[in-house]
Amino acid sequence: MNQIDRRRFLRGSGVALALPLFGSLSVSSARGQQVAANPKRLGCFYFPDGVPMPLPEDPAYQDWAWFPHGNGREFTFTKCMEPLESLKSDLTVLSGFSHPKSRDVHGHNNADQFLTAAATGGGDREYQNTISLDQEYAKHVGDQTRFASLVMSTDGGTGTARGTHTLSFDRNGRPIPAEHRPKQIFDQLFVKSDSDSARRLALSRSALDDMLSDARSLRQSLSVDDRKSLDEYLDSVRQAEIKVEKAKRWLDAPLPQMDGDPLNLELTTDEPREYLQTMFDLIYLAFKTDSTRVATYQIGRENGVGRSDHLARAVGFNLAHQLSHETKKVGGWKDFGIYCQFLNQQYGRLISKLKETPEPAGTGSMLDNTLLLFGSASSAFHLSRNYPLILAGGSQLGFRHGQYINHAGMNFQGGPWLGKREPWQDEAKGEDLPLSNLYATMLQRLGVATESFADSTGIVKNI
Repeated sequence: MNQIDRRRFLRGSGVALALPLFGSLSVSSARGQQVAANPKRLGCFYFPDGVPMPLPEDPAYQDWAWFPHGNGREFTFTKCMEPLESLKSDLTVLSGFSHPKSRDVHGHNNADQFLTAAATGGGDREYQNTISLDQEYAKHVGDQTRFASLVMSTDGGTGTARGTHTLSFDRNGRPIPAEHRPKQIFDQLFVKSDSDSARRLALSRSALDDMLSDARSLRQSLSVDDRKSLDEYLDSVRQAEIKVEKAKRWLDAPLPQMDGDPLNLELTTDEPREYLQTMFDLIYLAFKTDSTRVATYQIGRENGVGRSDHLARAVGFNLAHQLSHETKKVGGWKDFGIYCQFLNQQYGRLISKLKETPEPAGTGSMLDNTLLLFGSASSAFHLSRNYPLILAGGSQLGFRHGQYINHAGMNFQGGPWLGKREPWQDEAKGEDLPLSNLYATMLQRLGVATESFADSTGIVKNI
């Protein structure tokens, strides 16, 4: 923490002023001590309900199919992707990836497993999730920032099994509640609480000590099954203990100075365009101030339920989910495409802001050291295959962009899932690749010493 304070804050007369990282200190300090390199960041964003995928013979195919036309570095965007044209060299579009354990799950129930690859189908009693990609990375970098991760969604909270409001799941597969109110997020990041934090932390630690002591005594009298349940509970207590200890370390560190006036922090989804922009801006500010290096944002929940369904009003439609069910109507593909174009525009706006912001501790931009994953766990007609995915950033982490990795095959763009092999699933192409292969690749490039993630079978070499 002292290192963080000395490089980021100037103290005097009882005032602490937040400072940027200085390039002259990026290699070594005046005393010859090594200073941390540029931080490596991860942002993951999810939208529900899939994307427009009209068949090639459909007149809407040329303009409103979500996936680009072409392959490799020879590809062209459709109107769905027009907002990303200027960022083409900074991103890669991927097709033909999905999670094997979820390919038979209806597309209304998919967000739970997008970052976990867990088998989340079946009945409620069998429901079990696993750790999400963001939390796996947070395990390695979360202790270096004030907040281990930033978990956000438009609907807030955790939702329900197969109707999640959060992308983030802890080491035991439990959902991590997401925040949806811009003001609360801003205050958490940049506004010091007036409450007696030190006293509350001391009480928390005391209570945790008492619980652990009682639990150890109780364990001796329990059955094997009950001991398992108790151990899961104790693991939660230990994680809380770690959080308390970390909070104590950061207690006296000044929060970054950040003016919230340019942001309308009282927004709701009644002002959908500005709301979405503000949520992305908060992630940008959290990264810029190194308040966290890990962020997730679930733009919408599946099933067309909740406040996130109102985001389509930004482009003149009533409900977002309804658009995915009206593609056979006149102009249906175009209407769905216009909404997806709006989402791509907001994603592109974040990419651009990171690209335009120099990395304080070294050469390049913030985008060069930040990986951004944007996608959905369903495609046409809520098909749980061929996920639409856009990976951006990370050039200094070794990623090569400006390409369309079209594993699904150049000729397949959509069609209902009828329980049979689709045209792109021929003997040459085979099944989708496990999306966890991409996740394992991302973790390795972010500096995590791992050979796998979830059900991965390798890495994605051509990225």
